[in-house]
Amino acid sequence: MTDPSRPFADLAAVAAAVGATRSKNAKRDLLAAFLRELAPGDLPAACAFFNGRPLVDPTAKLGMGWVQQGSALTRAAGADETAARDAYLRHSDFGDAAGELLAGMAPAEPPPTIADVASTFDAIAAAGRGEERIGLLAELFQRAGPEAGRFIGRIVSRETRIGLREGLLEEAVAAAFEAELPAVRRAHMLTGEIGETALLARDGRLGEASLHVGRPIRFMLASPLADSAEVMRRVGDEAWIEDKYDGIRAQLHVHADGTIQLFSRDLNDVTRSFPEIVEAAAALRPEAPIVIDGELVPWREGSVLDFASLQTRLGRVRPSAELLAEVPVVLVAFDLLHHGGRDLIEVALRERRTALEALALPEVTGERLLLAHLARASSVEEVDRHFDDARDRRNEGLMVKDPASTYQPGRRGLGWMKLKKALATLDCVVVGVEWGHGKRKDVLSDYTFAIRERDEPDATLLTIGKAYTGLTDAEIATMTEHFRSITLRDFGRYRTVVPEVVVEIAFDRIMRSARHRSGFAMRFPRIVRIRDDKAPAEIDTLATVEALFGEQASGRILLATGARGETERITATGEAGET
Repeated sequence: MTDPSRPFADLAAVAAAVGATRSKNAKRDLLAAFLRELAPGDLPAACAFFNGRPLVDPTAKLGMGWVQQGSALTRAAGADETAARDAYLRHSDFGDAAGELLAGMAPAEPPPTIADVASTFDAIAAAGRGEERIGLLAELFQRAGPEAGRFIGRIVSRETRIGLREGLLEEAVAAAFEAELPAVRRAHMLTGEIGETALLARDGRLGEASLHVGRPIRFMLASPLADSAEVMRRVGDEAWIEDKYDGIRAQLHVHADGTIQLFSRDLNDVTRSFPEIVEAAAALRPEAPIVIDGELVPWREGSVLDFASLQTRLGRVRPSAELLAEVPVVLVAFDLLHHGGRDLIEVALRERRTALEALALPEVTGERLLLAHLARASSVEEVDRHFDDARDRRNEGLMVKDPASTYQPGRRGLGWMKLKKALATLDCVVVGVEWGHGKRKDVLSDYTFAIRERDEPDATLLTIGKAYTGLTDAEIATMTEHFRSITLRDFGRYRTVVPEVVVEIAFDRIMRSARHRSGFAMRFPRIVRIRDDKAPAEIDTLATVEALFGEQASGRILLATGARGETERITATGEAGET
């Protein structure tokens, strides 16, 4: 007989207790005690919920945005949109807003179990219409009541806010089932799913964990360094060098039956967006199953194009024949994670590279899948020379890899490092500010900033980006009071301010963007400092931005000179503020 599913309210209570303590050991012990008593059928869903995911499959999507989530909550609570908006503004937390609006409602009898919540989330993900999804979530909120509904709201918004990092959840699984923590971490690294790992730990089968072709694992990341001498200290006698240029990180999965899937860095399935890669990868079927880590880059006639051209392909689920011809894309491969039934992530990069080269990708795929060029450096001077060469090619810098390193999914260790410098900095003026989230929910920490349209004192201000990193907590607290005093219009979470605070902004590159009034956006902007020494009339102009954009776009990177190995997710950050 199958063990009964636990009430979801029990899980929500444990989550609240975890959030109420700052002790990592106490968090671990609370979770371990709860996981230990769960039925096997509840364990994967419970782990996913604690991990902030509504669905067990880490690649699956619930398919509900903020508007639909809010509609479901207002329907369940019998509230109007104004009340829901006000509740969210008071808390900056959808879960707390749900708890407030559902207050006074008694949970249904019998209350929903963990299995009930999991099956409802599955039904929402499978629903074909928005109205159906709203109805399912509204009914779940009504059945749950205020306390359980609070955590349901946090799960669907993907913000559990209980101070629970994934590493601590791994520790809880190990403690719950008396397993060795390294064995739990290894299994989680291979499976890519903490619920499956928990089941393996429960049954004493952690050694059976393996990579699943068709389920992407998290990408290995690189630690940023700015000093060549430190690079050599970290890697020893030999450093492997690859160029670091803009593209889209991608994981290619070729199944034994010929099925091909392509996943982006955030584990989204982007197979349909790049049909030329799918067509080329079909030639690898005799070698399947295969999992390749690489970079999608725009490519024509033997050279890599500027990232700006690739932007036209982003978000296109079914690109037209014209677009495919205008911006052809290749996959530059730099790592092999699985081949012919053998997981490779625990072997040295040197061995993985040998296996990757043996696939003869350019020849087999008609140069749609290319092999990242590899250089070597054994001295600080050689690293510096490679770096200067990359910068001369208008590249971001270098990827530096330890040939003895294993693949560490989702971790930013010292096996891979990146040397890069910001393209430039711009002096901008703050035109809008927004309340933060989490520990910053009580301060105005997100700044929207602008440049001048032209070099005249009364020139129009044009927004170009938004940043929330770079300042200390003390600086943010001080600036919050200042921005309160110079507020022009208060829209709730966002407010416009007198444009008098000048900030120096560093960034990685300039991109075209219809989101901002300037027509441009900064990639990865961060605040370097507040420029008390500068007046708003002295900030940079649109002409400066256009010149920087033209400079970076004028250089094309020859594929023969190298291909890079790691890229942050590509997004145009910021949102247009009113000026």
